[in-house]
Amino acid sequence: MIKVILCDDHALIRRGIRDTLSDASDIEVVGEAGDYGELRTLMRAGKGCDVLVLDINLPGRSGLDVLHVLKEENSPVRVLVVSMYPEDQYALRAMRAGAFGYVNKGGEPGQIVAAVRTVAQGRKYVTPEMAQMLVESLTQPAPEVAHEKLSDRELQTLVMIASGKRLSDIAEELTLSPKTVSVYRARVLEKLGLSNNSELTVYAIRNGLV
Repeated sequence: MIKVILCDDHALIRRGIRDTLSDASDIEVVGEAGDYGELRTLMRAGKGCDVLVLDINLPGRSGLDVLHVLKEENSPVRVLVVSMYPEDQYALRAMRAGAFGYVNKGGEPGQIVAAVRTVAQGRKYVTPEMAQMLVESLTQPAPEVAHEKLSDRELQTLVMIASGKRLSDIAEELTLSPKTVSVYRARVLEKLGLSNNSELTVYAIRNGLV
């Protein structure tokens, strides 16, 4: 039996994934968490799992932060990222951070089941879209993209600003102070050579980030 923990801040999303996985006779959801703190509590309580199904956009520490922590701790848990963001935004970052697979929430339900089974076996799960990206990166010189210089949190801030969210909203959603979010925004503007939120939004649209 493959034991799975779900970590997503939206209860309805967790329920949908749980129901999908519960239809598979060889998969059991043994725990659910809405953020990093709840996930750590589950793990400390001995809720062992084979696969962690993890969202990128969590309050406080992001899914990418969680991946980095698990990697530093040499955790045996294999992580499948299930995110609303398309593959070209976060998939390669997630895989570099230690994820075993990346699935878009808009995909077919059966895709998540197949991905969990693949990851549980210790193999990487790659969607056709990701496979194409990997092939292109191997066969063509990778173009210099300015936002590749951004940290995970800076990229997250860029995407949220470009999606129309105010700094106060971003601070609340990420459980950060408005001052900290302002620092991230300033770093993004500096690294991308931009001046204001309007230019950030145009950049994000042109580069397919929103």
